[in-house]
Amino acid sequence: MSNENMAELLFPDVTQLPADIYSLYPPRNLSSSALVTRFAPSPTGSLNIGGLYATLISERLAHQSNGVFFLRIEDTDKKREIEGSIENIISSLLYFGIHFDEGPLLSGDDKGAYGPYKQSSRIQIYKVFIKHLVRNGLAYPCFCDTDDLQKIRISQQNLKVTTGYYGRWAKHRDISFQQAKEEISNGKPFVIRLKSPGSSDRRITYHDLVKGPIELPENDQDIVIMKTDGLPTYHFAHAIDDYLMGTTHVIRGDEWLSSVPIHIQLFETLGFRIPEYGHIAPIMKQVGNSKRKFSKRKDLDGTAEYYKEQGYPGMAISEYFMNLINSDFEEWRMTNPDKSFREFIIHTHKMNASGALLDMNKLHDISKDVISRLTGNQVFDHLYTWSKEFDSELYTLIDRNKEYTLNIRKPEL
Repeated sequence: MSNENMAELLFPDVTQLPADIYSLYPPRNLSSSALVTRFAPSPTGSLNIGGLYATLISERLAHQSNGVFFLRIEDTDKKREIEGSIENIISSLLYFGIHFDEGPLLSGDDKGAYGPYKQSSRIQIYKVFIKHLVRNGLAYPCFCDTDDLQKIRISQQNLKVTTGYYGRWAKHRDISFQQAKEEISNGKPFVIRLKSPGSSDRRITYHDLVKGPIELPENDQDIVIMKTDGLPTYHFAHAIDDYLMGTTHVIRGDEWLSSVPIHIQLFETLGFRIPEYGHIAPIMKQVGNSKRKFSKRKDLDGTAEYYKEQGYPGMAISEYFMNLINSDFEEWRMTNPDKSFREFIIHTHKMNASGALLDMNKLHDISKDVISRLTGNQVFDHLYTWSKEFDSELYTLIDRNKEYTLNIRKPEL
């Protein structure tokens, strides 16, 4: 009964149960071989080239299996959100020919039956599940402030043990209803933490779609699932959304590999089916004789917007990426010169587990090949649309001389 009282104390306005939410998100009516994938960026700036690469993989996996690919905006961190980012993400995907079946539109509306597709519009859904966990003794309020956490950390460092909020160091793990009520009455802010059943002595194994079998330590930290402002953490929100939206496969950067134990634990604690994860290495940039990751701060050519501004046709970038996804694409293209790259079937186990290099010379060559296969009207439409945004002088010139521009022919040799 104390857990029930605790849940009501923390979330008196939440009246729905998980069953009420499940009824709004029925299982998708798809074949067993159909994949449901997503791109779930945070609106914190322009879409980067690595994000575009991962998104193409996700889109291809879904559509080649007659599944669903959707866009979800993870916008719960309002402090880091940059105005115009959502519009930039949507328009970039459209430009590069990556079409999502569901998600937010430039009009501000959503398309699809599993929305809302912005996490900021789903806060009440997350609270239903957080209250459910508290009610079942699987989560609890933590009233530690920054000073409290720092004291715990210093004690752990002095004892040379793992730092963090876990086990006997989790000060509020067994907080009583009366103690919590008193803290709240005193206006003390709190977060909600997951009561981890994990142990650092145990290990988990899972099969990564790209890297193969992986073994990692189990998560023993009582992670925060709701912040003091009432918003969920990324870890918690993505688990709820991926389950409700029916996500089967997640492709993401390998910087997320260390989070797998947390995510698997969350899905298991919630009683959800765990999606399959594939972690891809970052695209690398050649600098002199060495390779390095693209830098958000230093590399203008690390954004999708750069390639659009330079006039590369969107399908040329996608075609180039297909070479990076599976090395046998080049051979397929040679025997299928007139087919769309979308007819090539990609396989995650054939992907490069180490970082692929962005070869600008190869990109130029592929772009020339792609443009050579376009009709005069297609070339004109691309040039007309591009120049309208990026080269007003050229736009004015071809706008006045549409017929002449369309009839330009390559000279006979």
